[in-house]
Amino acid sequence: VQLQASGGGLVQAGGSLRLSCVASGSLFSINAMSWYRQAPGKQRELVAAITSGHSTNYADSVKGRFKVSRDNDVVNRKNTVYLQMNSLKPEDTAVYYCAAAPRTYGLTLEERRYEYWGQGTLVTVSS
Repeated sequence: VQLQASGGGLVQAGGSLRLSCVASGSLFSINAMSWYRQAPGKQRELVAAITSGHSTNYADSVKGRFKVSRDNDVVNRKNTVYLQMNSLKPEDTAVYYCAAAPRTYGLTLEERRYEYWGQGTLVTVSS
């Protein structure tokens, strides 16, 4: 499974950005897809997760501001996960990574279960 993330950039506080992550390859082998982020000097943390059945989970720090969604395109053999980020704050500044977990798991929130990772995309929120 290959993951390709995009959509990062520089935005002012209060603004919005939408990240995208396209998964290709053996899509039958994955279920949950998630967004993680890592701020400078901090550990990577889960931001939001979504299953192929569209069950979701969010970090408390982004609830009500971020929305994760997913498009399972069987015809074109790709899954795309979006992260709509609204009311951005300087503390949202981080490198954002998308990840996918094997179908063995449901809506897993454990980072160690995510076997597939995309390259990061930098989100910078200025005050």
